Amino acid sequence: MGHILLINVIFIRKDKINSLSIRNMNMLSMHKKYPLVIVLLFLLTGVSAQTAAPGIAANITFLELQRSSYPKIGDIFSRKEDTLKKQFEEKGLKWPAKFIYIRSFKYDSQLEVWVKQTSQEKYKLFKTYKVCALAGTLGPKRMQGDYQVPEGIYHINEFNPKSQYHLSLGLNYPNASDRILSDSLQPGGDIYIHGSCVTTGCIPVTDKQIEDIYLLAMHAKDEGQDFIPVHIFPVHFKNKASNDYLNRYLKDFPEYTTMANSLKQVYTYFERTKEIPLILINKKGEYLINGQMPEVRDEKQGKPISTRAPKPGYPEDDLAKVVHKLPVYPGGSAAFGSFLETTSKELSQYLEVDQEKAYVLIEYIIDSTGKPVWAKVIKGGNDELNEKLEERFEKMPQWQPAIRLDKNVGIKLKQTIVIERSTP
Repeated sequence: MGHILLINVIFIRKDKINSLSIRNMNMLSMHKKYPLVIVLLFLLTGVSAQTAAPGIAANITFLELQRSSYPKIGDIFSRKEDTLKKQFEEKGLKWPAKFIYIRSFKYDSQLEVWVKQTSQEKYKLFKTYKVCALAGTLGPKRMQGDYQVPEGIYHINEFNPKSQYHLSLGLNYPNASDRILSDSLQPGGDIYIHGSCVTTGCIPVTDKQIEDIYLLAMHAKDEGQDFIPVHIFPVHFKNKASNDYLNRYLKDFPEYTTMANSLKQVYTYFERTKEIPLILINKKGEYLINGQMPEVRDEKQGKPISTRAPKPGYPEDDLAKVVHKLPVYPGGSAAFGSFLETTSKELSQYLEVDQEKAYVLIEYIIDSTGKPVWAKVIKGGNDELNEKLEERFEKMPQWQPAIRLDKNVGIKLKQTIVIERSTP
């Protein structure tokens, strides 16, 4: 396992246990017996644990416990349940959501709630809430009293209906990354999503909004989602003005670049798939998205530095420079045009988050048998898009080969293709 730190997450079936302290599970990551921690911070599906308070009947649900123990929660249900049901119906969503995913954007002061019914479904956006106060600046929380809102990958580990801020949902800050990178003695803590619209380092919304979020989270937990993921990003990356601000910030604080880039990868993965990626943490406290190292950027230009291995060239000694007849795609030029159009649509998901269109120039070789044998992007695109495009060209069907002096020959061709984000 070398450079990977694991956060040990124990999966316990709801029908096998009646109580489980999430705080105690978090402490496993600090135990000497578990030097490697996995943070499956969030692929959590239907296998989970049901928390019950000491002395409460084992068959009581989390929802029933909250409603029966706290009059405030019972009042919220009577006032809000029907309204939320109607809002779900208006958006074509099934009530209640069995899985929710929360993501917050510091600079943009937004909090989104995404929902779905099964682990196999894609998440759908339910609502965007306004974060009504902000403490600190961009960048992660690194010590107690710095007034910073954390940035990173977290989950809800506490429901507090008796909060002085109306209601609050606790986050598992400091997580394994924070424990490595933050002040070792006083990293800080007690980070919540809460009401009352005031903050010194939390994520505050209005009382009405926290009632919505709290109720949604209770339903999801009651359905078995013990680890509700909460991702906190520096900016909403699809917002150009926010991206520009982040890039200016990184020029002054280049040490924050790696983390910002890794969080952007998490954001981009979800934007493309509407699924939450597997996220690991290495010994440096860096997030690894689906096991990959964070993207590296040129600090002067703020652009990604290519991590693709250079593609070897193709021997061109047997390729013709001039031919009497060009190779023909099966079905002719109209069919080739359809191939390009389909490729453009299918590869649009690999555009940068803030990019609507890319003009990509690709070279490709059709050999003397008509087989596509090599392709290389020479201009435009990005690493992932270019790799996918080259694969598409190399997997094209057999062509009619080029002809020179009545002999079949190989030839190198060039093609510009426009990769454009489709309009929903």
